[in-house]
Amino acid sequence: MTKKPNVIVFFTDQQRWDTTGVHGNPLGLTPNFDRMALEGTHVYNSFTCQPVCGPARSSLQTGKYATTTGCHVNGIPLSEDARTLAHYFNEAGYETGYIGKWHLASGTGAVPEHMRGGYRYWLASNCLELTSDAYDTVVYNNENEAVKLPGYRVDALTDAAIRYIDQKKDDPFFLFLSYLEPHHQNSWDNYPAPKGYEGRYGGGQYVPTDLAALGGTTHAHLAGYYGMVKRLDEALGRIQDALTSLNLYDDTIILFTSDHACHFKTRNYEYKRSCHESSIRVPTAFSGGFFRSGGRLQELVSLVDLPPTLLDAAGIPVPDDMQGRSILPLLSKETKEWPQEVFVQISESQVGRAIRTKRWKYSVTSPASNKGSSDQYIEDFLYDLQSDPYELNNLITSKYHASVREELRETLIRRMLEAGEEAPVILPADK
Repeated sequence: MTKKPNVIVFFTDQQRWDTTGVHGNPLGLTPNFDRMALEGTHVYNSFTCQPVCGPARSSLQTGKYATTTGCHVNGIPLSEDARTLAHYFNEAGYETGYIGKWHLASGTGAVPEHMRGGYRYWLASNCLELTSDAYDTVVYNNENEAVKLPGYRVDALTDAAIRYIDQKKDDPFFLFLSYLEPHHQNSWDNYPAPKGYEGRYGGGQYVPTDLAALGGTTHAHLAGYYGMVKRLDEALGRIQDALTSLNLYDDTIILFTSDHACHFKTRNYEYKRSCHESSIRVPTAFSGGFFRSGGRLQELVSLVDLPPTLLDAAGIPVPDDMQGRSILPLLSKETKEWPQEVFVQISESQVGRAIRTKRWKYSVTSPASNKGSSDQYIEDFLYDLQSDPYELNNLITSKYHASVREELRETLIRRMLEAGEEAPVILPADK
């Protein structure tokens, strides 16, 4: 690259990994993401570190676990002292902009300047799901004035992003574009796709195996959810087209990822906040810069690894206090050292902890309520993902897997200590 690369984060909300063609979805929902993954770097095994909106977002902004940021549940604002991606890009001479959903401040709508994480251009709402609807997008500008953007919500935010890109095309920019879709609309518990889109995917054309087995709200909501994913992918294509038309595509790194996935009330009383793949596994790919022709990365990568990766790719030193690590050494084959598991903190539905290895899922829960952590947990789930990829057979009380549980228990405690937590007591599940 002849100049600092532009960087765009294309961030969706509550999107399952298996909505994408490169993960086997046959409905053609994501041709633009699929091409991005095939031509760039596909982070095939990508997981959130906290399957709920605010905590996950705090990790993506800071490169730290939610217990470190202090945002372990929704509604806790990110500390004004927290160093975010925006601060590092600002200091490196970038223009920084944020468009869409924030969910790291107090209140639902306008976000005071001191709670914006250092982003200089602002067109966002703290809880976009509460200040907008599918065809009624209201966000707030730098002066905290309400701005209604025309069009379907995905298109409205995409239009704003393209305007920002055009305005900043002569300077290196870092744009964080944060959609609400395909998150449900809280006010009426539905997945409002663009008009005409839900009908394309109804009738059970493709239902992931875990959802087909467990039901939940799948058959009421999956078609609308798929319609939202389709429109998001079209928006990704529009961003790519805008960069191409402005001769910026070759000079721009794009990260596509999501904060968590969606289990459609099959694992608990709502849509996420569990250890299951349907809560924690998300689609992730990079394009541009070092990520061209990176292929399929098989290592297990956490959301907390993405901030240091973006800084590293932009030539910005990665702070020592970030708890994630850049994936660039994996792409350049400079290291074979990489964690053999991802660590997940779970809140709100429970105080839980989990690890996911290439073969095993192991999760524990605490009787504590709504705290950041606990000194005592009880074993909750064990899945053999090799023989049971859809997590339908819980082995947590299986006498044949006692040694597996012991090894995973030790690994989980080690990961908790590495994340800054105290070593807990973990008790066996009741038989």
